[in-house]
Amino acid sequence: MVIATSPKTHPLAHIIERLEQGGALLPESPENLVEVVGILKSYGTVLDAYQINLTYIAEHQFLVLFPFFKYFNGEVTLQKLLKHWWHDRINYEFSEYCMRAMFWHGAQGLDTYLDSPEFRQRATAAIQAKLRGNLWMGSLNRLFPEFLIEQVRLLCYYSALGQFWNVMSRMFLILSDRYDRGEIRSIADVVDHIREGLVEAAAKPITYAVNIKGQTYEIIPQSVGLTFLMDTAVPYVEAVFFRSFPFFGTVSYNAQAHQISPSQADFNYGALYADPLPIGGAGIPPTLLMQDMVHFVPPYLQEVYMRSIRGQDDLRVKICESFQKSMFCVTTAAIQGLAPYPLSTTDPEQRQANRTYLEQWMDRFVDSRLQAVN
Repeated sequence: MVIATSPKTHPLAHIIERLEQGGALLPESPENLVEVVGILKSYGTVLDAYQINLTYIAEHQFLVLFPFFKYFNGEVTLQKLLKHWWHDRINYEFSEYCMRAMFWHGAQGLDTYLDSPEFRQRATAAIQAKLRGNLWMGSLNRLFPEFLIEQVRLLCYYSALGQFWNVMSRMFLILSDRYDRGEIRSIADVVDHIREGLVEAAAKPITYAVNIKGQTYEIIPQSVGLTFLMDTAVPYVEAVFFRSFPFFGTVSYNAQAHQISPSQADFNYGALYADPLPIGGAGIPPTLLMQDMVHFVPPYLQEVYMRSIRGQDDLRVKICESFQKSMFCVTTAAIQGLAPYPLSTTDPEQRQANRTYLEQWMDRFVDSRLQAVN
């Protein structure tokens, strides 16, 4: 089916008009504001833990093929072991799930560098330093010369996602602090805060280096020119918000049954599309994130959840619904920031260019959860 491009006939024409008038993908309402700010406070706390661990793995578990203690951030104690076995801990597996989704779908600028001779030269130098004196690893590298190179590529994504989440976690926690001070009073204020944060961090360099036996090896030097916005933020939105991949046990992976798209570019299983209802079921990765956020939901948002019919019985589902609302606010900030012209422009040609740009976004949102949160 061909989606009409006229603003009057587009299925999401009312949202296009709202964006042109300075609104957000998520409509204004007091409850939406409480949900978005409250869940972003919880999410920011969890993201901070995630980014610390991803950075630890990238820098301190470099080419450790069996990293049994990678989730301990260098501090292995009996108490942490017992909490780990009892699952009384942050579920770092979810951060790796997002990282692998991003790695699989790819980040154009980062992937271009990771396929370059310069990367291979730098990675090889670090690999040789790591393997010095290790006969078993040296033999493995000779038998499978591309294996360790690919592991270094993966570690680059660990580091890049960690740097991205480092910025985002602080952005969300500052948003919560501003809300507490009465500075954030609307969904538009939330979007403005996030957009300004993205713009401020846009040119922040993405780099990666490891220390091996007292010597530093730059894997991604600043001279490569990778930056926060175009090389982590935009690819992350594409890979995690839009595409991702279907959860095992919920969608058939039988390609002959045509139950998933044969084209990776057509995947739409990301955070903006996922049905919240399976949250809490075995094998559903976002359950891990919702479980982590349960521990950090602020009291004012807990009160909202407790007023519902089921109370705590479907708490993770409610958290997922709030989380999706917040991600539509983050996406609004990205849409505004990447628009060819300010959406408030009065120039007819610029408005037409913006409208074409917005319709391209809305084409992708037709099958998302956008209409459900509206």
